[in-house]
Amino acid sequence: MVAMRYRVLIEQDEDGVFVAEAPSLPGCISQGGTQIEALQNIKEAATAYLESLRDHGEPIPPSDQ
Repeated sequence: MVAMRYRVLIEQDEDGVFVAEAPSLPGCISQGGTQIEALQNIKEAATAYLESLRDHGEPIPPSDQ
C-alpha cells in the first residue's frame, strides 16, 4: 500500500481543547487534550475515513504531497 499524506491543521479552541482537521478530507475532524493527542486522533480518523471511502467504492482524495 502506498502511504498518502494529508495536511493537518491543529488549533486550540476557547476551552483549551486541540482540534485537528484534514482539509482535503471533508468532515475528517478530531480533537485531543494536547497537540500530540489531537495528531494521533486525526491519524486514526483519517485512516478510518479512507477505509470507508474504499469500502464504498468512493474516490480517494489526492494526497497533499
